[in-house]
Amino acid sequence: MSSEIFTDAAEEEKSGPCAVVKSLDQIGSRWRLVVLHQLRNGEHRFNELKRATDASSRTLSRVLDDLQEMDFVDRRLEEDAPVATYYRLTPKGESLCPVFEEIETWADEWLADCQREP
Repeated sequence: MSSEIFTDAAEEEKSGPCAVVKSLDQIGSRWRLVVLHQLRNGEHRFNELKRATDASSRTLSRVLDDLQEMDFVDRRLEEDAPVATYYRLTPKGESLCPVFEEIETWADEWLADCQREP
């Protein structure tokens, strides 16, 4: 009986609050979430992301660098005129899409007073 308690506690430790906190440390900043959510719809140029997210150039650049370093986002540079930088989700970033869908479902049910942006 006592071994079951320790086994359950060990399993909870692996998937419990610690895992949630570590996950939110990776993706939990407002701007990271906004950018990751926007990239769910496919590859975007830097300026498209800037317009869609309303982030400043400096903030967006920093966030994209962070997400690229953490392997959530790939960066592609097209040097033909006009020079353009494109960003898209990596498989690691794409794996968050179902999480966003679940959060949206939860928000639709529990945050009815929250105004959605058009």
